[in-house]
Amino acid sequence: MTVSALVNQTSVPHDVRWTIRFRTGVSSIFYRCVLRRIASAAFVAIAFVPSSGIAETLPGALVRAYQSNPVLNAERARQRGTDENVSIALSGYRPQIAASLSPSLIAVRTLMPGGDSQSATLRGYTAQLSITQVLFNGFRTGNMVRQAESQILSGREALRGVEQSVLLDAVTAYMGVVANQSLVEAQRSSLAFLRETLATTRKRLEAGDVTPTDVAQAEARLARGTADLNAAEVNLAISRATYEQVIGSSPDRLAGAEPVDRLLPQGREQAVAVARRQNPAVAGATYDVDVAQYAIKVAEGALYPTLTVQGALSRERNTDTTLEMKGSDQASLMGNLNVPIYDGGTAAAQVRQSKEVLSQTRIVLDRIRRQTDTAAVGAWVMYEGSKIALSATEAEVRAASIALAGVQREAQAGQRTTLEVLNSQQDLTQARSRLILAQRDRVVASYTLLSTVGRLDHKSLGLATTSYEPQVHYEQVRDVWHGLRTPDGK
Repeated sequence: MTVSALVNQTSVPHDVRWTIRFRTGVSSIFYRCVLRRIASAAFVAIAFVPSSGIAETLPGALVRAYQSNPVLNAERARQRGTDENVSIALSGYRPQIAASLSPSLIAVRTLMPGGDSQSATLRGYTAQLSITQVLFNGFRTGNMVRQAESQILSGREALRGVEQSVLLDAVTAYMGVVANQSLVEAQRSSLAFLRETLATTRKRLEAGDVTPTDVAQAEARLARGTADLNAAEVNLAISRATYEQVIGSSPDRLAGAEPVDRLLPQGREQAVAVARRQNPAVAGATYDVDVAQYAIKVAEGALYPTLTVQGALSRERNTDTTLEMKGSDQASLMGNLNVPIYDGGTAAAQVRQSKEVLSQTRIVLDRIRRQTDTAAVGAWVMYEGSKIALSATEAEVRAASIALAGVQREAQAGQRTTLEVLNSQQDLTQARSRLILAQRDRVVASYTLLSTVGRLDHKSLGLATTSYEPQVHYEQVRDVWHGLRTPDGK
């Protein structure tokens, strides 16, 4: 196979091929070296493709993170606790029932005329059962229920935001491992080339073709390549640990991943508009405004009268033999109207305080909207920039591969030095590293944009997993009147 055929196989543009003009009759060592260098140019393109067998895929890793990530599970537990606020608020509509029992034991000593005394022990008890029902409390119960429902809706948006954050962290961790694995392989390939170059240079030194300086230069580059490989392996170990932390399993063999372009908006303006509607931070802040508005109404309820009715049953018994009545039974029904006149200004201060909190919440909403707009624009620009960077680095790798092959051929002809070969090889290694990182950034940027517009969730991604629905727990506990166990049996 000729060198020109090898160049054609690497899909080098026609306007670049003229820069390489090789002559026939090249030694077999040089052929093998060129073949290895040219073939390795395809390394980056296949670095993200799994070998034969079963490999972990990005959707599979996202499923693991969705099911078992502790941050996400903790947020779900927090939301289940928030669901109970509605049941707590609804308790204001329900009667309050209380029972009391007061046993008594009384020792009595009576002095008689003449100095004698008599002692007696009196035993008795009083039992009471009371039922209290609030009929009117200034609409506070209803407003507290609506406030709790708004808190739940805000909490669901916070849960959705945590889910998006966890899935984005999972994507970043996954692509970090894949990229670092490819970087390690690239450094190993570079190190193999440097070893072969050093061996060839030493042979040429023995033949008198080069000087000891060329050997020293090759040795220095080999030492640098060893250090670069060690740094790449360290980064890989760190990324694997991060993967286990986020996803919960060891990254054995990871398959390639593609950007999620199909789910993304078509333009920057559309991305900003979608983010304003669907970003969980904006939606949650909107519900927080509703919570603050109902807090004002709850505070104003303290200025209204309160009407309650109470029914009571009581029984009293004693063992005093000197009394004709041994006890009594009573039944009562009482209404109570409490009209606040002046409480020292507490209720008024609470109303003013709630109004200021509402103003703050609205300002926060406006700030979050602006931040979301900025984040959407930034994510879109990074997404578009990742496309350009990937295309540029692909062209750089192709050109650097051709340049290395040319420098090697010219070095064989005595037109290039060993240092120029080493520099050209270093340029190719750096170009490959940039291409690997550009491929990683291309995927991560697409998921980052998807998260910014509020669509990075398991349903939009079509993950094959059972969906966690917070509405289910809410419906289970909303109208529960009693019981200490949670719906899951705790």
